[in-house]
Amino acid sequence: MPAVASSPIPAVLEKLGPLDADRIADLCPYLASVPDPRSRRGRWYSLVSVLLVCACAAVSGAKSLEEIAEFAERATNTLLATLGIRRHLLGWRRGPKPVTIGRVLMAVDGDALDQAVGAYLADQHRKSACVDTPTVRRRRVIAVDGKALRGSARLDAPRRHLLAAVTHHPVATLAQVEVGAKTNETRHFKPLLAPLHLADAVVTFDALHSVKANITWLVETKKAHYIAVIKTNQPTAYAQLAALPWASITVQHTASRAAHGRRESRSIKTCSIADSLGGIAFPHARLAIRVHRRRKPTGKPESRESVYAVSSLDIHQTSPADLAAAIRGHWGIENSSHYIRDVTFAEDASTVHAGNAPRAMATFRNLAIGTLKLLGADNIAKTTRAIRHEPERALAILGITNNPGTHGT
Repeated sequence: MPAVASSPIPAVLEKLGPLDADRIADLCPYLASVPDPRSRRGRWYSLVSVLLVCACAAVSGAKSLEEIAEFAERATNTLLATLGIRRHLLGWRRGPKPVTIGRVLMAVDGDALDQAVGAYLADQHRKSACVDTPTVRRRRVIAVDGKALRGSARLDAPRRHLLAAVTHHPVATLAQVEVGAKTNETRHFKPLLAPLHLADAVVTFDALHSVKANITWLVETKKAHYIAVIKTNQPTAYAQLAALPWASITVQHTASRAAHGRRESRSIKTCSIADSLGGIAFPHARLAIRVHRRRKPTGKPESRESVYAVSSLDIHQTSPADLAAAIRGHWGIENSSHYIRDVTFAEDASTVHAGNAPRAMATFRNLAIGTLKLLGADNIAKTTRAIRHEPERALAILGITNNPGTHGT
């Protein structure tokens, strides 16, 4: 007769490891830094308590304001007390309704909320790096990438667009800003990265952000490195890169994989750029990169593509394998972050559109994805479903402790 498992913890949650205070920071002090935009009159719920409800609900897979309120309805009296929900004179506690949550998220300062969540995830990322590689120091690789909130569009207003700085592995959103309808992403490059500590980190971005002024600021002011994809929007640099003697350079790294009905292979070549020979018309460029991609879908002809990039890293500071991983990791943000937000959390289907609510909801989705991935979750959908059945587990995952003196009475 087979033995019965002694642990009641679902297998998908066991991968998260021990959820102790040394490994997980308390989210409450971070959210306490967000200013309350409401008038004191008529307030029953504190801002921190509403934001904590949203955070715990997001970790349990809530996709909408209604599902956040349903999480609060299912919560026990003890859980609500830990989240700071005030006690009525008759002794009961009741979570906020969807309309209350919506009003709070509409009015909350989106920049302050993103800064609080980004600071929390940055601290968690540092702790995770120390635990995973205590003796090996690796450069952080951060992608700058944008995402549209399709469901936020209305006849009289365009869809909202967010620009974020996301670590490659594990995935965590360190900063996020909203891009206005009358501007583009490049104008928000500096404000996005300015608050972050980027010394010796590597920042990756696509051709849209390959703006010379931004790159100069990144290297000279922030002391960071970069890997920039160069396309025809930089005609001089693109022509110089394409004219390099790539045929005489041997392939330095290859990687292949077969998945999703296709076989893909990527090879990388690098070439040091000598300033004495003219260099490349791009600031602080030290290394030219060519990635050749071959893709063969089942039953279809093979396609080939060459992508050029430049980096401020010297050949002795990195390796072709690391460069290939960084470039591949930048493209992988679509799958490891954006895809999860759209499929698991139904972000594109969300009809939240008023005030700062669309951005706030995206911030809590970033919090949930980043926190779970930093703890080791490899399937966000399964993990959130397991937490939904046991809401109290969200407290340990976010480091929330019972402190009545801070969270309410």
